[in-house]
Amino acid sequence: MATHDLTFTGSIPDMYDRFMVPLVFAPYAKLVGERAAAFAPRRILETAAGTGVVTETLHRSLPNAQIIATDLNQPMLDQAARRVRSPLVSFQAADALSLPFDDGSFDLVVCQFGVMFFPDKVRGNAEARRVLRDGGHYIVVIWDEVDFNLATKVAGRAVSDLIPGETGRFYERVPFRYHDTGQIRRDLEAAGFKQIEIETIELQSRASSARDAAMALVQGTPMRADIEEVAPGMLGAATDAAARALTRFEGIDGFEAPMSAHLVIATKG
Repeated sequence: MATHDLTFTGSIPDMYDRFMVPLVFAPYAKLVGERAAAFAPRRILETAAGTGVVTETLHRSLPNAQIIATDLNQPMLDQAARRVRSPLVSFQAADALSLPFDDGSFDLVVCQFGVMFFPDKVRGNAEARRVLRDGGHYIVVIWDEVDFNLATKVAGRAVSDLIPGETGRFYERVPFRYHDTGQIRRDLEAAGFKQIEIETIELQSRASSARDAAMALVQGTPMRADIEEVAPGMLGAATDAAARALTRFEGIDGFEAPMSAHLVIATKG
C-alpha cells in the first residue's frame, strides 16, 4: 500500500468534505445513524471518523450520547470539529489498531469506510471488540467491489487512461479491494466476534453535476496525491477527463450513479 493511500492532508480534507461526503458517504451515514439509534448506546466510539459526517449523524440520532470520534489524520478531525460542536462530542487523533481507551468502555463502536485502510484488519477489529462492553455492538461499513460502484470505476478508469500507471487505480488498490464478505466475516471471527450480521445495501451516489462528482473522486481522495507525484501539473486535466466520462450519469435531476456497500453489525458476546 502506498504511504499516501492513508494520507488526507493539504487541501484534500476540504475537497473531501465539500464533494466526496455528499456524493458517497452521507447516504450510508444516515443508515448508520438509524441502526445505532436502535441500540440506544450511551457511550460511542467512532474510528476513521474522517470529516465527521457519521459523527454528525450519530449526534443527531442520539443527542444524549457521549461520542468520541477518532481518526489517524488530524486535518480530517479539524474539519470534523467544525462540522459538529457539542459538549458531548469530542475529537481525538488515534490509531484504530492501538486505541487509547480502557477495556469495555463503550456501548457502540462505529467505523464507516475505514477498515479497508487498516494494515491489520483483524487487529483493528480486535481493538474495537476490546473497548466494547459485553453485549456492545460494532457497526462497520465496507465498500462492495468497484464493479458495483460505477462512478468510482468510471472516474478511475478515465484517469488511468490519461495517466497510465498506478495513478487512477487508487480505488482498486485500497478502498474496494476488501469486498469479500467471507473474508470480512473470517476477520471478525478471528478478532473474537461470534455474532455477525452482514447486509449488502445498494444506494445511489448523487451530485449536482458530473463535474462535482469528478472533483470528489479525483481531488477529494489520495488519488490527488498519486497524480501530483506521478504527473505534476495534470490534476486539472485528470479532473476534466473524469468529468467527461461521468457525464453518462447526468440527467434532468443532476448526477446519479449506483453504489454498493456492506453494512456489518458484530456483537460482543
